[in-house]
Amino acid sequence: MSVNLQFDTGDAGMKVITIDNFVVAGWTARDRAAVEHHIAELAALGVPAPSRVPLFYRLSAQLLTQAEDVEFLGEEASGEIEPLLLDDGETLWLGLGSDHTDRKLESVSVAFSKQVCAKPVARQLWRFEELRDRLDDLALSSWIRDDDAAEWQLYQQGTLAAIRPLADLMATSPFARGDRLAPGTAMMCGTLGAQGGVRPAGQFRMELADRVSGHTISHVYRAKPLPVVA
Repeated sequence: MSVNLQFDTGDAGMKVITIDNFVVAGWTARDRAAVEHHIAELAALGVPAPSRVPLFYRLSAQLLTQAEDVEFLGEEASGEIEPLLLDDGETLWLGLGSDHTDRKLESVSVAFSKQVCAKPVARQLWRFEELRDRLDDLALSSWIRDDDAAEWQLYQQGTLAAIRPLADLMATSPFARGDRLAPGTAMMCGTLGAQGGVRPAGQFRMELADRVSGHTISHVYRAKPLPVVA
């Protein structure tokens, strides 16, 4: 089912975009050796290896949210910053999201662990074509903070150069339409390694920075655990 989200698109103003299809691209590190190392690390924790690399997980579009308070079952889910591609049929946009994932369920099924969690996204979008020639220079950063902590802790940091070229991911995705995505499609494109290891936190802050223009896309959300009852 579709979801309607409102975005600030800069010069084009506020725009409501209907999203019909949502897909998360996994195992997208540009360094294949790093991918294989990560697969081995997760296998040691009981996480099944992907059937192919990269792997595209189709999820419900209704998981996408711009809320600042998001509820998750249990206390073992955590966020991860990802570039977001969004094609509204007229314009291909670049945004920012968090592939929040249930880490306990991940050892059973990566696909299920993603489907059970809402996916927070920022409210700003940039035109993809205006950035196509310097995408690798865009910087991704995320921070985490427990609710009782005074300071944010750097959690992830790097550039899009660490992720497979976004154009290549589009071209191999199940919603590829030439050099674009099918109208109404949103795709998260992979993440960066977590400093100190993957772990949950009460708050998650993420930022995509264009050092040339000085512009940033950012979003903060609180992860509220719900009790697990039997």
